Formats: sequence, C-alpha cells, structure tokens
Amino acid sequence: MISLPFVPQVIFRKGNQAIIEIAGLYPGYGTTIGNSFRRILLSSLEGAAVTKLSIKEAPHEFSTISGVREDAIQIILNIKKLRFRSYSDEPQEIKLETKGKKEILGRDLKLPSQVKLSNPDQQIAVLTSSKAKLSLLLTVEKGIGYQPEERMKKRKLGIGEIAIDAIFTPVQRVTFEVEHMRVGERTDFDRLSLIIKTDGAISPEEAFNQAVNILMEHFLLFVQAFPMEKKEEAKVSPLLKAKKKQKTRTKAKTKTKDKTKSISRPKKKKEKEGLVENLDVSKRTKEILLENRLKTVAGILTKGKKGLKELKGIGGKSMKEIERVVKKMELEFGN
Repeated sequence: MISLPFVPQVIFRKGNQAIIEIAGLYPGYGTTIGNSFRRILLSSLEGAAVTKLSIKEAPHEFSTISGVREDAIQIILNIKKLRFRSYSDEPQEIKLETKGKKEILGRDLKLPSQVKLSNPDQQIAVLTSSKAKLSLLLTVEKGIGYQPEERMKKRKLGIGEIAIDAIFTPVQRVTFEVEHMRVGERTDFDRLSLIIKTDGAISPEEAFNQAVNILMEHFLLFVQAFPMEKKEEAKVSPLLKAKKKQKTRTKAKTKTKDKTKSISRPKKKKEKEGLVENLDVSKRTKEILLENRLKTVAGILTKGKKGLKELKGIGGKSMKEIERVVKKMELEFGN
C-alpha cells in the first residue's frame, strides 16, 4: 500500500506569498500533486474584478479628459490593477466623484459593505487642475479565471459603459519544486514545495485550502462511481495472508476495544462525506458555509476553527453550532 505524506506545513511567509511544504510523498507523487495544485490554483478559484465602468467625462475609451493627466485608456489600465474581494453573488457598484488638484488612489473609492479592496494604494489618475473633475462608476462581479472583453460586450451595455477584460483569479503566481528525501531506508521519496502568491484578496493558505476542497469534491464523486470488487483469495499474496492472521490474533486479545474501533472508523468516514445542507445547524450558518464553497463535513474539518472564524458572516453563535455538530459526530478540526 502506498504510504501517505506528512501534514502540509508553511515554511515561509512574507506578505501575500508563502511556501507550503508537503513532505514524505511516495516517489513520483511530488510532480503529480504539484501539477494538480498549480492547475487548480491558477484557473479554478473564485475571485472578483471590475467587468465594466463608465467615466462621465469620457463617452468612450479613446477619450481625453480635461485637467486629468491620464486619458481614458490609461485610467482603465489602472483600474484593472485594483484587486477586490466580494462577499455577495450579485454585481456591486462602486462610485467615485472628485475634483480639484490631487492624486486619486484606490482608497478614494466609495465601497459598498460587501466589497473589500486589497490594494488601496493603487493609483487611478492624477488631476492636474483645480477645476478638474472625475466621476467613475465601476461594476464589480464574481467569477472564475479570465473573462475577455468580447464576452462582456455580448451583454447589453448602457450608454457610456465600457466593457473591460476581467481577471478574477486571486492567485497571481504558482510554482513548485520537487526534491528527494529520506523516509525510513529509502531515499527516493518526494518533498513538494508549493510557492503561492496571491493578490491580497485571500491568503496563500486560504487559496491552498480552496484548491484542496475542489479536489476532494471531485474525487469523492469519482470514488462512488465504481464500487470496489472483492479480491479473490488466490490473488492474495502469502505475505498479506500472514499479516491478516497476525491481525486476527491481535483482535482476539483486545476484542472489545477493536470492535469499537471497527464500528467508529466507517461511521466517521461516512459522516465526513456528509453534506452541509443536512447538518443540524441554523439556515443562516448553512448559507454562509455554502457561499464559501464548503459543501461537505470534510471541507469544514479541513478549514479548521481558525479558517472558519475568518469567513465573512461567521460569528460566535455560528461557531458554537458548528463545534457542537462536529463534537456530536466525534470528529476533530484540522490545523
């Protein structure tokens, strides 16, 4: 049987970049798992970005604005660099109305309560005259991956609205390195180092957990597709037969203890695969968990207490409900 790796650890953290190490991987699994994580982190995580905007003083993207150093195209390019996190599934509107000689930064935007800006020091434009005015209306939406401008133009745009390319993914860069390490007497096991850099909307650890949940949801579905067939007795090796006899003798010595374990393990496995929508918690707590892509009990356990408390909307009451249900199932949170 293939041995499992050690628990992932963060070995380096600076700003929005972290190195997560997974040691003790079976030979060849470092590249396999590294590629899977890299693919999911770069293409499958949900994020928020500006999809369209309107500039009152510029009817189209090729306009120039009196008293503003940048033209409309340069303003749009600066707005693309703004990184948002939205806690609502509905499009959110952001306004900016200013005048006078000044530098306009991301922090000058009037954000709704459901939107957070991760880089408030990003420059938008510079007004060079005391009579200069600038009025912006941005639309921030949730999405996955990359959405080209042409797709946005297929929708009905209002008068003066400009569609722009949207990069939704909150992960800016992912690389991985694999090196050999010693496990027992073997020196060909893998150590995987994932280098993850985000845009600040989420942490590298949160991005890693989301990727784990996406993988788990897929493989939990696959494992139920084809039930495992029982092996024929003739195909069982003598070594496995000897191990089986040894286990039988050990079970006979501690019959009561092992009986309890044999019942609890399948039970716990089944409960981990349970759906959030079936949990004995309030409707509000279920909605918060589902909005954060936590659809199974296993996902909640992987998130851990610290990760759950960081979710938008999770308060003391919701945490008590979740902890009560987990305790009742005789399960434990991850780190």
